[in-house]
Amino acid sequence: MCGVVGIVANSPVNLSLYDALTVLQHRGQDAAGIVTLDEGNFRQRKANGLVSDVFQQKHMMRLKGNIGIGHCRYPTAGSSSAAEAQPFYVNSPFGIALAHNGNLTNARELKDKCNSIFRHTNTNSDSELLLNIFAWRLQEITQCRHLPTADEIFAAVRDVNKEIYGGYAVVSLIIGGGLVAFRDPFGIRPLVLGSRVDEQGRTEYMVASESVALAVCGFKLLRDVAPGEAIYVTTEGQLYSAICAENCKLQPCLFEYVYFARPDSVMNGVSVYASRVSMGTKLAEKLKREYSHLNIDVVIPIPETSCDIAVQIARILGVPYRQGFVKNRYIGRTFIMPGQKQRKKSVRSKLSPIPSEFKGKRVLLVDDSIVRGTTSGQIVEMAKESGAAAVYFASAAPEVRFANVYGIDMPTKRELIAYNRTNEEICSLIGADALIYQDLKDLEDAVRAENPALTEFEESVFTGHYITKGVDEEYFAYLDQQRSDDAKADKAWKDSNEGLEIYNI
Repeated sequence: MCGVVGIVANSPVNLSLYDALTVLQHRGQDAAGIVTLDEGNFRQRKANGLVSDVFQQKHMMRLKGNIGIGHCRYPTAGSSSAAEAQPFYVNSPFGIALAHNGNLTNARELKDKCNSIFRHTNTNSDSELLLNIFAWRLQEITQCRHLPTADEIFAAVRDVNKEIYGGYAVVSLIIGGGLVAFRDPFGIRPLVLGSRVDEQGRTEYMVASESVALAVCGFKLLRDVAPGEAIYVTTEGQLYSAICAENCKLQPCLFEYVYFARPDSVMNGVSVYASRVSMGTKLAEKLKREYSHLNIDVVIPIPETSCDIAVQIARILGVPYRQGFVKNRYIGRTFIMPGQKQRKKSVRSKLSPIPSEFKGKRVLLVDDSIVRGTTSGQIVEMAKESGAAAVYFASAAPEVRFANVYGIDMPTKRELIAYNRTNEEICSLIGADALIYQDLKDLEDAVRAENPALTEFEESVFTGHYITKGVDEEYFAYLDQQRSDDAKADKAWKDSNEGLEIYNI
């Protein structure tokens, strides 16, 4: 999962790009980058680390220009080297920079394609492959005789959509042209469009992964970028758009609403906050219907995504809501950390219980989801150590049984606690006295409550049904090699020692 942003304005965009990335930081804490376009040249800064660490004053002063793109990243295959930070850029056929959120399921075939057309890539990133495929199609269409027109850019995006499979939201800059943004034909990964009017009455445009990034920069949300749609905004501020894929159908990622997106964002016509309140309503109704015998004394969320859900559950059940855990806000999201030992250590560093809220009580812990179960098990353990008489665990999402292949670093299915296990077995493994999962239909209904037009979702982590091409047993074997804990640990070691062997004497 990553965050992307692109802005075309009539004044410097460096600070707006920075502000946008800071509010998209929850989508990626591994690396960050900005590329601006100034007087026909790219100006770039990217590195591993948080946005606030990557960009210092000296970098911001160099990022001149009224048009730019930004990216914050976490890797879908574990730890990464600084070389894989985005955006990427190429010089042929034009200067093109590109960043993307998502994952391409046919990256191996695209690598072969790039080799066959003599386009060299320097990393293992599918984003760099996507950039080169896009650049190649632009080269074929324009024959390098002129800068591409809007129609030619849309033709190139159509060709790209035929070449690549997976979930993706893309922002790109073309020197002499402007900003290009496009979304996959299913709209799996989010992308929104906004505008604002400057003091001279001229319209400026912005695209971003979430609407909260628009708001912090003073842009008004216009709409979502449609599935398969491409947006082109020239350096002069002229906006063009076109649908550039066949058989487009909106099936956004359901897990975005459960966990990833900020509650103050609106995506696909749905308030993330309102959807989580609805999740709490649905889960509370199930608790009243099927688990009234638990006699719950208090509802405690596992901060922070589940707080809105837990408040609603407590209200409907008529029991107290309490903050039983203090969160260390300087610890990243634990389920994306590479390696089981590191995740276990991080949970204890991330959350600290308030014993008085647990002692002698029958506690309902509420979390957004259970992925590996590492976090859940340790939290249940902490609650019992704090004196809870009983610990019940409720998940706002159904059982996560299958790997995600569209840009979320959920592990291989054999590392998921729910894979091939019953509710009773999972409950025993995490040490809870009862385990309650949200029903899939209830989760769907909670999200579509504000937008009935959302008839279907991308929900493969719950069902094992993948809606794009290129997802088969061979691909899952490849994922095992990339995403298993052993693979991540090995990659992390290589990244930390990158380049050292060159200087060993």
